[in-house]
Amino acid sequence: MNSFDPQSWYQASSPKQTERPRLSGDHHTDVCVIGAGLTGLSAAIALRDLGLNVVVLEAKTIGYGASGRNGGHVGIGQRRGQLILERWLGLEHAKALWQLGLEAVNLVSELICRFEIECELKTGNLFASANPKLTADLQREVDHLHSVYDYSGARYLSPQELQQETEAHGLIDGVLDSNAKHLHPLKYVHGLAKSAETLGCEISEHTQVTRIQQDSDTVKIYTEHGTVCANKVVLACNAYIDQLEPRLASKIMPINNYMIATEPLSEELARSITRSDLAIADSQFIVNYWKLSADKRLLFGGGETYSRRFPDNIKAFVRPHLLSRYPQLTQTQITHGWGGTLAITRNRLPHVGHIKQQIYYAQGFSGHGISIGTLAGKLMAKAIAGQTEDFAQFGKIPIKSFPGGPLLRWPSLVAGMLFYSLKDKLSPKVRSLV
Repeated sequence: MNSFDPQSWYQASSPKQTERPRLSGDHHTDVCVIGAGLTGLSAAIALRDLGLNVVVLEAKTIGYGASGRNGGHVGIGQRRGQLILERWLGLEHAKALWQLGLEAVNLVSELICRFEIECELKTGNLFASANPKLTADLQREVDHLHSVYDYSGARYLSPQELQQETEAHGLIDGVLDSNAKHLHPLKYVHGLAKSAETLGCEISEHTQVTRIQQDSDTVKIYTEHGTVCANKVVLACNAYIDQLEPRLASKIMPINNYMIATEPLSEELARSITRSDLAIADSQFIVNYWKLSADKRLLFGGGETYSRRFPDNIKAFVRPHLLSRYPQLTQTQITHGWGGTLAITRNRLPHVGHIKQQIYYAQGFSGHGISIGTLAGKLMAKAIAGQTEDFAQFGKIPIKSFPGGPLLRWPSLVAGMLFYSLKDKLSPKVRSLV
């Protein structure tokens, strides 16, 4: 990921894992899954449930990418609000995506329950607005969810109600979703890996795929020390697809996002962060997001970069974002700072599909990866088994390539993100409510 890769609080608070051996020799299987994040592991579990043999290849370690580094928010719906989706895709398609969003959160909960994964699962997510111009939009979308989608889980919070929940500075009002979840992402992905192995999946770590060769009937996957011959392939590489499949790489942009963890807070300080132990995200274009850990540390994400490197001091990089919301934490020690690379698409909706019905892929979850990424893994498995209806709902979302090609995508992104960040401060729009 990066030459400067400090240990995250998630790593420090997770049980030590025994690393799996790298792939060696020649192997044959029904499906080869490339990428052992939550999408690839969810696919592996679903494929084994369907009776297919599975080999999983991971270039680094289980959950090395965004799957094990993110904010832990498990949101309902898609990365865009339903009113926006209806305008872009039509009511019928938007309703289908809403149902899949509900299924995604349910699937996360079901997997945790089924395999008894201890990952600090909690309930309740708050989307908090940083600008009063959003109030009418917030209320309109909540009313729309109630009347058109028969969804009662979302509730508008007035300024007075928001102040009762959090003492964060600069926030006006918000939407509370009582059905959304939050969790410890690295424990979750480690739990998925162990569950997949219990079902009979073979997982190899430190196994970089160098080439994929499609033939008429099979696909051959090459690594440094071995090969896999498979009937089907699942590409679950997301931000790490690079040149393995250039046709997919052009649809996403890798960006770096950063998090910090504080020392454990007093009960009084913890209640000032969130009285109901919610996961919270604000309406900034470059989103700030936070939650409390089981031992009452504040886990806070804020700030992005678009270069190949992380900042030299991540704690100092994120700290101003933290203090802009909670200046009462000025004297609080920051114990951990880490970064992760995720993939966004131009419209912030997932890019899902297949190549010649041999290679299936899902990527570009744009910050909604725990729920939609987990679901995408299952949908790819079902599509491989011939159950394509739900998979097709994502597949027909139009995803444009980023302009500029490999050389100009990065500077184009930087210019665009700076523009929209400024625009967000002047005239914000609803990003997503739940």
